[in-house]
Amino acid sequence: MQKNSGTFNEKLRRAALKEYQIVNSGPDEDYDNLTFLATVACEVSVAKINIVDRDRIWNKSVHGTEISEIEREHSFCDLTIKSKTPILCLKRSEDPEIFESATGMYATEYSFYAGVPLYNPDGHAIAVFCIFDTFEKELSSMQEKALLAISKQALKLFESRKQKQKLFTVQNKLEEKYKELEKFASLVSHDLKSPLANIISLSELLKDENKEKFDEETNQYLQFLVEASYSLRNYIDGILSFYRSDHVIKKEASNINLGKLLKPIVDLYTVSNNIEISYPEDIELTAVNKAALTQVFMNLISNALKYNDKDIRKVRIEFTPEEEFYYFEVVDNGNGIPAERFEKIFELFATLDTADRDGNVGSGIGLATVKKLVESMHGKVSISSTEGEGSNFKFSVPRH
Repeated sequence: MQKNSGTFNEKLRRAALKEYQIVNSGPDEDYDNLTFLATVACEVSVAKINIVDRDRIWNKSVHGTEISEIEREHSFCDLTIKSKTPILCLKRSEDPEIFESATGMYATEYSFYAGVPLYNPDGHAIAVFCIFDTFEKELSSMQEKALLAISKQALKLFESRKQKQKLFTVQNKLEEKYKELEKFASLVSHDLKSPLANIISLSELLKDENKEKFDEETNQYLQFLVEASYSLRNYIDGILSFYRSDHVIKKEASNINLGKLLKPIVDLYTVSNNIEISYPEDIELTAVNKAALTQVFMNLISNALKYNDKDIRKVRIEFTPEEEFYYFEVVDNGNGIPAERFEKIFELFATLDTADRDGNVGSGIGLATVKKLVESMHGKVSISSTEGEGSNFKFSVPRH
């Protein structure tokens, strides 16, 4: 049974109704299905879901009549929300004064009414599920149960709508906050890059021009300064890339050739003779996010080559199509990753605290971006790895 607050408080009731944002909302098949079921189950000609506003009764759903709204004063619904009964039943022969003073055509056209007040969780009646007929009748116990059950479903639809509205509001606020954060990160990163470039160039100039003048310790300090500056620059670039990935996610899907997508990426890295990258060439992919897929491959291939101390660095890209997903693997012969770090490495700013082959420590942004992009495409990413032998990054993309 629905909760009744016990006392009628119009101010609190209207405040509760406002939270649902249901008044003057558009047609909804789910509500219409309930009013149809009520006419069938209760064997009546009219069923309505009425929203009780301040001065009017507004229909969210109607089956069997075309009335859009009526005045609240002297309405059956106003009586219903003020009653303390689970179902208010009225007959013309028993309540002639009520029918005669009722709003609109109810005074002359109908002789039977039954209404169920719909209480919100705090016990305030925000609406009424009601049925009408042109002749007097008695509802059987089964029909009363059916009317109460259908009314309960109507209330659940109200609650579901309310929660969706709340989620929508929260989502909009989060998007606004995220845009502010993205703008802040972009501005700060941009403002940092200019002085940082000066620090790097001046430090390298100072080191090169005074190499013979400075002692070994001073030269070492300058080298640390240069390396730290480059590391900070990579970190800033990584932050920008992570936040810009949201724009990549919004790109439209298209049909692409996997080989043509991978070739420019591979060409970027195979300028050195000690790098070997193999990949499938004649593969057609349908309805995929080209920009996101490109970024994922660039990040994974870059990592595979940077964290690899072998004389010949090898990367192998594999592809397997299945009924619902495309499956990709990026396999390398690099340094490998400890099993206990498999989950952590996809977290933003998580690093292995190990330097790459050039001595730089990672920012912990590249793999977080990979995870973000793959999941935005409704896929999954995982890793298997053996320390000293290499890693295998696997990810999936839905087929359409």
